[in-house]
Amino acid sequence: MTTAGKRRVNGRIVLTLVALSLATAGVAADAGAQAAVARQARAGGTPTAAEVQRAIDQAYAKYKGLNEGKNADYIPALAKVDPNVFGIALVTPDGKVYTVGDLNTQVSIQSISKVFTLARVIQDEGEAAVLNNIGVDATGMKFNSIVAVELDRNKAEINPLVNAGAITTTSMVKGGSAEAVWNNILQTHNDFAGRQLSVLEDVYKSEAETNQRNQAIGALMFAYGKIKANPAQAVDIYTRQCAIGVNAKDLAMMAATLANGGKNPITGKQAIDQKHVPAVLAVMATAGLYDDSGKWLYRTGLPAKSGVGGGIIAVSPGKFGIAVVSPPLDEAGNSVRAQNAIADISNALGGNPYAPRAMNMAAGDVR
Repeated sequence: MTTAGKRRVNGRIVLTLVALSLATAGVAADAGAQAAVARQARAGGTPTAAEVQRAIDQAYAKYKGLNEGKNADYIPALAKVDPNVFGIALVTPDGKVYTVGDLNTQVSIQSISKVFTLARVIQDEGEAAVLNNIGVDATGMKFNSIVAVELDRNKAEINPLVNAGAITTTSMVKGGSAEAVWNNILQTHNDFAGRQLSVLEDVYKSEAETNQRNQAIGALMFAYGKIKANPAQAVDIYTRQCAIGVNAKDLAMMAATLANGGKNPITGKQAIDQKHVPAVLAVMATAGLYDDSGKWLYRTGLPAKSGVGGGIIAVSPGKFGIAVVSPPLDEAGNSVRAQNAIADISNALGGNPYAPRAMNMAAGDVR
C-alpha cells in the first residue's frame, strides 16, 4: 500500500469514527434530556402535563400484567372483587387530574378511612387529644394485634392507623348519637373526596358478620379507658366507615387535599386546617403501610396509607396526591401493583420530599 493509500484509508477511518461519535452523541443527548427532566423534578421543578401523563401511563403499562399477591379473603366480600381491577389517578394542588386504567370500579376504602377520621378528630379535638389518648408510635406488630393493646394498657403508645387506635379514634368523633357521629365521619370523607360517597352495603354486612376480633379489641380499649363509652357502637361505626366505596380518582383527590394543605383542589373546601396537615402526614409516614411502613418510607419518602380493599394513597406535599386501586395484596396487606406504580411515578416526577435540593448561596435561591 502506498503512503497516499494509507492516508485515504486513515481518512475513511477518521470519518467513520466521527460518524460514530456523532451518533453516540445523539443517543447521549436523548438520554441526557431524559436525565435533565429527572434532575429538574428532583430539584423541585414542575413537570409538564405531558410528563405527568407519560409517567402514569408507563407505570400502568409496566405493571398491568403483574400477577403477584392475592385479594384479602378474611372478609368474604373482598375475596370476590375482580383482581384485574387496576386504576391510577394523580391530582395536583391546582386541580389538574391525570388518570389511566379503571376509574369506574368502586372498592371499599378500608383502612385508608383511618386517615380521614383521624383528621376529623384532630380538627375538632386538637393534636394533643390523639397523642395523649392513643399515641402516634408504630407498634411494630400486626394491624389487628391484641398483644399491642395489652402492652399499651397504661400508656399511649399505639397509633390511629392500627385497628385498636382507629376504633378508639372513631369513638372520639363528636356527635350526640350514633347517627350524628356517622354523619360527621361520612361528611369528612365527602369533603376530602369532593363528592358524596356512600357505603358498599354488601361489604359492610360481610365485615359486620366477621369482625369478632375488632369487637374484642374495642372491648379491651374500653376496659383500659381509651374508649370512654359504648365500644360496640365505636366498632360498628368503624366497620361502616371501612366499607365506604371509592375509586382511584376519589382516593387521589383525598390525597391531593392533604398535599394542598387541607383544601380540596377542585371544590376549594377546607377539609382540615392547614396547621393540622403535618400531624396527619407524620402518622401516615410512620404507620401507613402496616408492617412494611418503614420499607415504604425508605423506598419513596412518601406519607401513604393502604387498605385491604386494594387501594393505596400517597402524598407529595405541595406537589401531588396519588392513588392506585388494585386488589391483590402482599403478605403485609398492601397492594402489589399500587406500591410499584406509585414508587415509579413518584421517582419520575421528583415526589420524594426527602430528596435534597442544592442551594445557590450566592444567589440565595434553591435549585
